[in-house]
Amino acid sequence: MNALNADRHVLYEASVQSVDFEADFLQKLYRKKRGRPFRLLREDFCGTAKLACEWVRRNRENRAIGIDLHGPTLDWGLRNHVARLNKAAERVILLEENVLDVREPKVDVAVAFNYSYGVFKTRDVLRGYLRNALESLRPGGIFVLDTFGGTSATEEGEEPRRIAAHLGPDGQRIPSFTYIWDQQHFNPVDFNIVCKIHFRFSDRSQIRNAFSYDWRYWTLPELQELMLEAGFRSVEVYFEGWDEKKNQPDGKFRKAIDAEEMAGWVAYVVGLK
Repeated sequence: MNALNADRHVLYEASVQSVDFEADFLQKLYRKKRGRPFRLLREDFCGTAKLACEWVRRNRENRAIGIDLHGPTLDWGLRNHVARLNKAAERVILLEENVLDVREPKVDVAVAFNYSYGVFKTRDVLRGYLRNALESLRPGGIFVLDTFGGTSATEEGEEPRRIAAHLGPDGQRIPSFTYIWDQQHFNPVDFNIVCKIHFRFSDRSQIRNAFSYDWRYWTLPELQELMLEAGFRSVEVYFEGWDEKKNQPDGKFRKAIDAEEMAGWVAYVVGLK
């Protein structure tokens, strides 16, 4: 594999997404909060809808809705994920719509992952999105977004990470490659952050600017405050723990009211209707 024949969506999913973990987290969270399983998931900014399809794959009663503005990416997800569900594909709906506008059908759980809500750069617009997400939930519904932070969260520079060989959505082996997260610019005045994703291959070829993001970096206190202002009954933060022996994140997210600052961390912010 090299820059000429690589599929950037396959590379992105292997580098950034962990839909097995995300589906597990949502399943456990809802059962803990509501004492029962949930069935209908809404994935905002869904891209290739990999999480929506993973959710449907898990149980014959599960259904999912994916919403995204980018038609070509939705089409890729239809071909590479939804179609491979066979008959279960009937339980996935993909909408080429604005997440600010869609409120129906009501769902049990709605999510905004991979920090994509950062496209909303003012408090009024983000609050409006959160209010719309709240109105999209059934009684007792839960909304979840992810965020990142730490002392290096706003530093400019490239962070490479080697991705092991794996199987693509078509079952074909994808050789190992290097994923590069590039924080190109951060403005401390308005917290605007510009990030890029690059990929590098064993033959030294590269895909530069495979994905580009122009976001506002929202802090944890801001996200919690805006959720409450939008009307959520309560808001909780789940912080990823740290394995002291391995000197790395432990992959377990626990409810937190305080946490130790680190160079980098990720967290989930959970709004309860």
